[in-house]
Order: sequence, then structure tokens, then C-alpha cells
Amino acid sequence: MAYLTLKNINKIYPNGFHAVHNFNLEIEKGEFVVFVGPSGCGKSTTLRMIAGLEDISNGEFLINGKRANELGPREREIAMVFQSYALYPQMTVYDNIAFGLTLQGVDEDIIEERVKNIARILGLTDYLDRLPRALSGGQRQRVAIGRAIIRKVGVFLMDEPLSNLDAKQRVTMRYEIAQIHQETGATTIYVTHDQTEAMTLADRIVVMKSGYVQQVGTPYQLYFEPENVFVAGFIGEPPMNFLKGKVKDGALYFGNNKLDLSKKLPGIKKYEGKDLVFGFRPEHIKLGSHEDAYEITCDVELTEMLGDNTNVYVVGNEDHAILKVDSHDTPETDKPITFSIPYEKVYLFDGETEKVIKE
Repeated sequence: MAYLTLKNINKIYPNGFHAVHNFNLEIEKGEFVVFVGPSGCGKSTTLRMIAGLEDISNGEFLINGKRANELGPREREIAMVFQSYALYPQMTVYDNIAFGLTLQGVDEDIIEERVKNIARILGLTDYLDRLPRALSGGQRQRVAIGRAIIRKVGVFLMDEPLSNLDAKQRVTMRYEIAQIHQETGATTIYVTHDQTEAMTLADRIVVMKSGYVQQVGTPYQLYFEPENVFVAGFIGEPPMNFLKGKVKDGALYFGNNKLDLSKKLPGIKKYEGKDLVFGFRPEHIKLGSHEDAYEITCDVELTEMLGDNTNVYVVGNEDHAILKVDSHDTPETDKPITFSIPYEKVYLFDGETEKVIKE
């Protein structure tokens, strides 16, 4: 039996706005699950329903097999870390971390032991006497996390905890959150709009769009086995390239290019006359012509040298794409370029449903 179960969860507000549609998910004890998607997709609303901060309009939420819809936040044994640190400015780091246990009337010796242990895990031992204003953003977020995990609850919920940090701090905190999860083994649900956070932290990822779950899977599955155009374009940096065209005589026509799809999809005849989407990731291309690969020629618009690789922005008629190449192979702008995509690296999607076409 799964530790947390969400069955056909819906959230409908009094004004009729349907924020979450038929959300279904089972989460195992100790699993790290990330909800990811653009702003307004329903991920934070779902998290708040799990926490008991939002009512569930329809559906059922189970904790260890027992219905929890009517339980308040405290009864669910869930701790939450918000986007804002929400620390008490007049309290020291020690008192902020200990606050929840102090309210429960836990013995001071036990509180001290737990606070020191949490401070050791989070690297806050030397800051216990400081006030929040004397800490960096990353340190404040660690205090907020410490205040949550000290309660030894069953589930930790994190709602965009790194969004207020700069790029370097986010990288550091991602590592620290992963280490905390390994050390505590806590069941964690983490919300973010950043697919890099999702890919680096999650055991499984739930991709959402407009209140609907698009796909649930491991980072590997979402990257290499996307189920639709949205997931394929959301996961990966730079995102997957998409070329839209029409099938005629077993080939896909777009701009001045013609690609023989029978080499990728033996059953291409059933798509005759239909629109298809041809997808490929920027890092999967090879410069020049190669065997067992689709060849495309277009013009270089712009290059971005990033150190070990270069992003190359190309255009052909009205089609645009991004290629990732070795920095030593950076092409000149405003000149034609030919690149190849191995057959096995190509994704085909139905032009109408946008679902992946499987061989």
C-alpha cells in the first residue's frame, strides 16, 4: 500500500475556476516527488490540498490507507517549507528551529539535542545565536528547513523553497536538500517551476499543465520517453526542437526540407496527409552528413559560447531550432549549416493530439 494516495483530486473554487483536474498519484514512504510546471498549472494548489491548507473539492486523499480529507494540517503530521522563509525576526536561529517543539511542551533537554543535531545536518552549528537578519538567503532557507524537519513528521512539503535565492545559492541548496533527504529518509513533495531542480532532486516527477497531469515518471523517463509535446519541450535545457510539417508520400515536408519518415516509422502511410511534429534535442545532433540520420540545411542566426559548448540558433524559412555543439566547432553567423539527427534520436508527435507516436 502506498504511503500517500491521491484519487481523482479536484479543486474548484467558488467562482467556478477549476484549478486541478482528476489528479491521481501514489507516493511511497521515503520517496522524493517533485511537482513541476509553469506558473498557474495547479502544482502549489495540489500541495496545499495535501497539507490541509486548501479543501479538496472532489476526490480522496489517503495517508497510510486512511482517508485524510477532513483532517486539519496538524492532524496530518505534515511539515511545510514555503517560498518565503517566514522566520521570526526577533528570535535566534536556535529559537526559530526549536519553536514547534517549544509549543508542544517538549522537554528542553530533548529540544537542545534535536536542535544541535539538525544544526549539524544543515551546517548551522556556528549560527545558532544569530538573528535571521544576520544570515544570508541560503542560510535563512536552511533555518526554515530545519524548523520543518525537527518535528519528525511523516511528510515534508516544499513550495518553491529556492526561488528567492541567486543562481549560485540555488545550486548549493539543491545539493543540501538532496543530502538532507538522504540523511532523514523523509517522504518529500517538492514544488518548482524549474525543471533543473526537478531533474536533479526527484525520484519521480509529476509534470502539470493547466491543472492536468501530463506525465509521471523518473527523470530518465521524462527526458528520454516524453509522452507529449508539452513534456518533451518542458524537460531539457535548451528545450527540444519541434518542426511542424505535413506527411506526403511517406515523407514529412516543412520549408525546403523533405524527410523520409519511413526510415523512422514503418507505418507512416496511415499518417498520409496529416500534420506531424518532428522533435529532436539540441545535444543529439551531429554537424555535417552522417549515415542513418536525417540531414537538414539551414542558416545560422546567432551563437552563444558557454564554455564547453555553444548554443547555435538556426533558421530555415519560418522554422527555428537550437543546436548544441562543441565550442571548438562553433559556426559563423549568417552562413548555412548542415547537421544530422540520428534516426534513433528523433521523436514524432501527432500534429492534432500532440501525443508521441510510438513505433
